[in-house]
Amino acid sequence: MPTDRAALLDLAVQIAEEAGTLLAGFAQRRIDGEDLGVSVKSSATDPVSEADRAAERLIAERLLAARPDDGMLGEEDQASRRGTSGLRWVVDPLDGTVNFLYGLPAWSVSVACEDERGTLIGVVHHPSSGQTFRASRGDGAWRGSQRLAVSRVEDLAAALIATGFSYDPATRVDQARDLLRLMPIVRDVRRFGSAALDLAWCAEGRMDGYVEFGLQPWDWAAGALLVTEAGGTFSLLQRRLGGRQHQGLAAAGPAVHAALLAWQQVPLGPAEEAGA
Repeated sequence: MPTDRAALLDLAVQIAEEAGTLLAGFAQRRIDGEDLGVSVKSSATDPVSEADRAAERLIAERLLAARPDDGMLGEEDQASRRGTSGLRWVVDPLDGTVNFLYGLPAWSVSVACEDERGTLIGVVHHPSSGQTFRASRGDGAWRGSQRLAVSRVEDLAAALIATGFSYDPATRVDQARDLLRLMPIVRDVRRFGSAALDLAWCAEGRMDGYVEFGLQPWDWAAGALLVTEAGGTFSLLQRRLGGRQHQGLAAAGPAVHAALLAWQQVPLGPAEEAGA
């Protein structure tokens, strides 16, 4: 099956925006008092709703109809499958479920397509604003007709950094200690609650950098491509928090990215590692 990047990008945009429209309907139903079948996943603070599941079903159905030979990895694992084409779609149907359930606007749909070299196509759609961020490898990152560019801030002390926190209580304790080390050396920190949106805003220069641990591929696959195509850099990281290893990601313009790498390489003290 052909792998024309323009066609793949158009498909990803179309599907992400269609899922966003579906989710907006669920959001109104939530405002009207429906519970949307809310349950929990990894912990009592990690919710999933019928909106998440319905959006993933829609995305999976559209992808299967258009690209039946491609693989798929979805956060809700309803339609994950192996493919034979060499391409895999990595999907977060609703990134920011807590925000969504509380009526806060920072939630998004993330759709990425990978080949053997990594992410080929990345789309992050923000239904609350109607904005869609898109990128294809080698062709830049865009929002509408505006080409995206990462922040040119070079001093970490002048950088506004986005981050997020785990749903695991023990991990959060160590993340709070990390935050105590980060706060004195940056301009400020923001926690919006949607990793995909954090990365899109970093690509656009609204944020100077982003760092978070406890991530999964669907959290960052699309957003990381947006950052690199906007002139930034990202690194996958490992850090021991809450007694176990967590994958993380740092993304920013080159200077702030290097400073974030230097910051995260400073280990917690022995007592902190033990959770004392």
